[in-house]
Amino acid sequence: MNNPEDGKRKIRRYIVAGGGTAGWMAAAMMAKTLGEEIELTLIESDAIGTVGVGEATIPPLLRFNQYLGVNEAEFMQATRATFKLGISFENWKNVGEKYFHSFGHTGKDHWTSGFQHFWLAGKARGLAGEFEDYCLEVVAGLQGKFAQLPENRLNYAYHLDSSAYAKFLRKIAEDNGAIRKEGKIEQVELNQKNGNIKSLKLESGETLEADFFFDCTGFRSILMGQALHVGFDDWSHLLPCDSAIAVQTKSVEPVKPYTRAIAHDAGWQWRIPLQHRTGNGLIYCSRYLDKDTALDRLLSNIEGEMITEPNFIRFQTGARRKQWEKNCIALGLSSGFMEPLESTSIHLIQRSIMRFMRMMPANEIASADVREFNDQTLDDMDKIRDFLIMHYCVTDRRDSEFWRYCASMDIPNSVQQKIDLFKNSARVFRKNDELFAENSWIQCMMGQGITPRSYHPIADKMSDEELKYFLGQIKDNVAKTASKLPPHERYVRQYCGMSETM
Repeated sequence: MNNPEDGKRKIRRYIVAGGGTAGWMAAAMMAKTLGEEIELTLIESDAIGTVGVGEATIPPLLRFNQYLGVNEAEFMQATRATFKLGISFENWKNVGEKYFHSFGHTGKDHWTSGFQHFWLAGKARGLAGEFEDYCLEVVAGLQGKFAQLPENRLNYAYHLDSSAYAKFLRKIAEDNGAIRKEGKIEQVELNQKNGNIKSLKLESGETLEADFFFDCTGFRSILMGQALHVGFDDWSHLLPCDSAIAVQTKSVEPVKPYTRAIAHDAGWQWRIPLQHRTGNGLIYCSRYLDKDTALDRLLSNIEGEMITEPNFIRFQTGARRKQWEKNCIALGLSSGFMEPLESTSIHLIQRSIMRFMRMMPANEIASADVREFNDQTLDDMDKIRDFLIMHYCVTDRRDSEFWRYCASMDIPNSVQQKIDLFKNSARVFRKNDELFAENSWIQCMMGQGITPRSYHPIADKMSDEELKYFLGQIKDNVAKTASKLPPHERYVRQYCGMSETM
């Protein structure tokens, strides 16, 4: 790893440009893992706010925290977190209908085919309940139950205060040698010989040099976009929502272990329950809904007293054409943006950090590493984009211009292939370790209105008696397990409830 000539790394000095969740996730993992092997500085300004509305996560964050050596109860107390078993999608297939996208696995697969084939056979013969009845996370979530079970039998993530998470990570980073520098970045200076970033000049006049940089400057993308001129692929024709309004309210009901995503005629609304408050927001397409009407709609559909002023956000869905260019990697909003429908923003930050940790250069940046990093990262983003697109184009809604556009828009072949395959044969295949596994696509495509035309013939090998017993055992086991779980709010209070001083 070291240069034999001088005994030191050539790539040793790192700068994280920008704080927030992205910046402090990078700083914490780099500092905790490498310690004195590197010099790490994070630049942020108290005068620059962060978007800071990302409050829902997905299960891989547990692993990220474990790598940092985080005590879960302490982390949850510090971030006012609650547990999340999935998302309740309401009004997506049609107004008044809903379904649950859980983190868990449904039923029991056979090596030839997934559980959905046996369930479809059972439905055809009048032997099966609802698909949700065979998934513990769904049943527990809808009953407001939760507990951590042995062998990870209940898959979960968190609802958390992302600003508090950044502060929590900052302590880890600084305890492991990271230095925070207060200031605004005024200028990015490039090496005239190779085009790499050489240094960052602050408004104070101070200049900070490094060997490698992380661009965590948000939508402005000061390093990757402005200085290195990496282009941006616009996906707004596929994910047309471009605006959001966020507001926080006092909690008025028992804390649910799931996020709510409630569709309206020009987008959707979220509700995310934390220990001390509820996060609310309206995502919408400004072509079909003006700002004032959107605000009225949000404020008329919240519960509890407002404790923050509305935060208005404009965004463009899409991705940087490169995520690693020269000696810089983009993280968070500087790398691109996909609306928070499936809570993937923090996950993409995590994936890029962990990927870089596995591919980080010692002495020289290798072009092969850069290409591989970009290929893998952009593939991650494409696969997540496809899953989000499916929510909009697979729907019975035709009650507004927005939904009529979504139902008729041209979609990537990769999305259409998944839809056609499931519609015809109930099959779903996960490729290249993509984030959303088969059960996620199955729950959402059926929830959005697709009923497959056929199923695998292996399911017809079972007699009515055998199939009834097979389905019944799974359903009964799920119901019995869920019935023994404590109420989610009580479990949170006992496990990680906020102290009186928080």
